[in-house]
Amino acid sequence: MKLSLKTSIPLLSLGLLLCLGCQQNPKDDAPWQDLFNGADLSGFTQKGGQADYAVRGGAIVGSTVHDTPNSFLTTDRTYGDFILELDYLADSTMNSGIQIRSHSYPWYMDGRVHGYQIEIDPSDRAWSAGIYDEAARGWLVPLTDNPQAQQAFKQHDWNHYRIEAIGDTLKTWINDVPAAYLIDDQSPDGFIALQVHSIGDQQQAGTEILWKNVRILTDSLAKYSRKSPLTPVVTKNQLTYAEAQDDWQLLWDGATSAGWRGARLEGFPEAGWSMEDGVLRVLSSGGAESAAGGDIVTLDTFGDFEMKVDFRITEGANSGIKYYVDTELNKDGGSAIGLEYQILDDLRHPDAKLGNQEGSRTLASLYDLIAADPSKPANEIGQWNTAYISSKDGHVEHWLNGVKVLEYERGSEAFRQLVAESKYKVWPGFGEAVRGHLLLQDHGDQVDFRNIKIKPLN
Repeated sequence: MKLSLKTSIPLLSLGLLLCLGCQQNPKDDAPWQDLFNGADLSGFTQKGGQADYAVRGGAIVGSTVHDTPNSFLTTDRTYGDFILELDYLADSTMNSGIQIRSHSYPWYMDGRVHGYQIEIDPSDRAWSAGIYDEAARGWLVPLTDNPQAQQAFKQHDWNHYRIEAIGDTLKTWINDVPAAYLIDDQSPDGFIALQVHSIGDQQQAGTEILWKNVRILTDSLAKYSRKSPLTPVVTKNQLTYAEAQDDWQLLWDGATSAGWRGARLEGFPEAGWSMEDGVLRVLSSGGAESAAGGDIVTLDTFGDFEMKVDFRITEGANSGIKYYVDTELNKDGGSAIGLEYQILDDLRHPDAKLGNQEGSRTLASLYDLIAADPSKPANEIGQWNTAYISSKDGHVEHWLNGVKVLEYERGSEAFRQLVAESKYKVWPGFGEAVRGHLLLQDHGDQVDFRNIKIKPLN
């Protein structure tokens, strides 16, 4: 309501209204720190492409350049838990984003920046402030079910973001409208970066995006964190948005034995395995192979496929992920027979120095046949790793934490020669089955599994 000299509201009422307004908008006393000093790019380093970054009028200005990949102006410091606020003005033809808890490693896509991205999307799709996993899992939280946030974006004007990253919880707001709410523990820390997206030949070079008022809060986060009315998107033992769009399926529901049985049982083992807090665990029983609960296998069989599994090992642990398993073989004891993605503590388990081929019993190797690249990016004991196995038209690949560590051709002369020199030679046609079960191995050591997913290809 606009007040004038003719206003009939008593002065007391006016004072009360002003007081109430003050209570609704208290002074911001949070100990904010500026990430950008308003004058130069001190504290930042450019990674990726060669887009232009400069300072103009107290703002960082990013400009597109032809024939270069995505560019990122990254903080020199890394941040774990924080609250970040900033303003940006994006050209209506641009796509951009704010990277948080992100990384650049020489072994991952030749240093490509990857990690959580808070989207800047001026297009008609209007997914600004949604959460994307750059150069990794793709869309985690699009704004398909949040029209209020989609409508909050201001075209041809400054927009304000608030981003909270506390523990495994990420929350975003666009112009004070709740946009995304994610629970995911993929990356606990990393740098923050401002993206200038690559452009095609038909797009105009020199298109700009501006950022200003970039500030961060790292202290007393519980005091200043905001509640979000949104229902959180949880990724543990769930398909991400991108996976669901790409026909992936869950192999384990995170809570029950549905879809699994013992390799030599009609049902699931009554001992030796546990399911708690979204973790499928083979329990320690002294290191003997299949001597406790025994291996577990999928009820279904698969031909060509892509598979992803998160695993976490304990000190000295041994286990494996097997594929094209025939449970009718090797019924006299030990593990069921199939091709094996080895899981091992290479530093402490003696198997790391054994194998028919040198190194072929180390982590991510094709057990006893082909050694994984020794420069593989294995995480420390107690941290989660991600195994990816792809089998298409006889071509098989093993990946560890986003990096390919070996490949081979099933049924090739070279493969058959390796089998003929190994312990598998006693099983005719080993490794060449058209279909088979997938298996998680009980080798008597504690190993945890989660996010077990499959994409059948035939």
